Amino acid sequence: MTLSTERTTIFSNTTLTRKGLCPVTVIKGQEPAIESHSLYYELHGTGPEKILCIMGLNSSSFSWQHQVEHFGALEKYSILVFDNRGVGHSSAPRGPYTTSGMSEDVITLLEHIGWTEERQLHVVGVSMGGMVAQELATRIPRRIASLLLSVTSAGGHIWNNLPPWNGVSTLTRLTFVKDPAVKVKMIMDMVFPLSWLAEPSATDPKVTNREAQTRLYMNRILVTVPQTLMGTLSQMAAGLSHRVTPDRLRQIANDIPHIVLVTGDEDNLVPPQCSEWIKQCMGPKVRLEKWEHTGHALQIQRPDRFNALVEKVIEESRRS
Repeated sequence: MTLSTERTTIFSNTTLTRKGLCPVTVIKGQEPAIESHSLYYELHGTGPEKILCIMGLNSSSFSWQHQVEHFGALEKYSILVFDNRGVGHSSAPRGPYTTSGMSEDVITLLEHIGWTEERQLHVVGVSMGGMVAQELATRIPRRIASLLLSVTSAGGHIWNNLPPWNGVSTLTRLTFVKDPAVKVKMIMDMVFPLSWLAEPSATDPKVTNREAQTRLYMNRILVTVPQTLMGTLSQMAAGLSHRVTPDRLRQIANDIPHIVLVTGDEDNLVPPQCSEWIKQCMGPKVRLEKWEHTGHALQIQRPDRFNALVEKVIEESRRS
């Protein structure tokens, strides 16, 4: 994959403190013939509370727009977002990928920007990003102060990792759709409740949520590097092969001071039962929130509530 030379962003330069490419291959000391890739990242804000956001399947860091705008503008926080391997401005090494390998990418990025202190990180993982966050938590538990796992799964056998049929069908068709307007409609129908899409937008009641989200998604597509087929299929392979055993989940709960799970009751991709299973394995110290009338793109559909939850999790972790 050819990296964009301009690396256009949707985020404001007023909160930006650092951005660039993390040369994963160089830092790991690997030969290009084995694997050669870099991660695009942006760091916003200068506050002491450090938030690491890990995005999900085939989505770029631009999906964190509401979180970057909110936390980047507050003195208390610094927020780090990045494109996983195979999407956005990051390069796409040969696949298939694994969530464990992607978590090693994250560790390399953290070392690159100097986020290496004990109990320094507040990790927020969405969907497949939550899977990567689980693997991260098994590798650098002492660096993590809090862990927020949103609409995610502990995985298992490949057939158990498949989303409900509606999600499987849509993801398959999206792989080959080129028309942005068609693609955006398919994505919205998959990640948001249809009834919510028909409601007036909270930010502009003159339009529906569907109309408002269509504008946002289309603007995002215009500045996002098109994903390669290799990147698409390799990230899918990572999600399908993910598995964190009950014993490992219990160990994560023992090692991380504060963990919260959140899920939507109308999620077409990762059913709430997946979060319930993680909660069951992790035990009573872990809290699970199930939001009503909420789909898979929880941080986009309910941005204010999601941001408030992140703030609450951070505050609770510092009191624990």
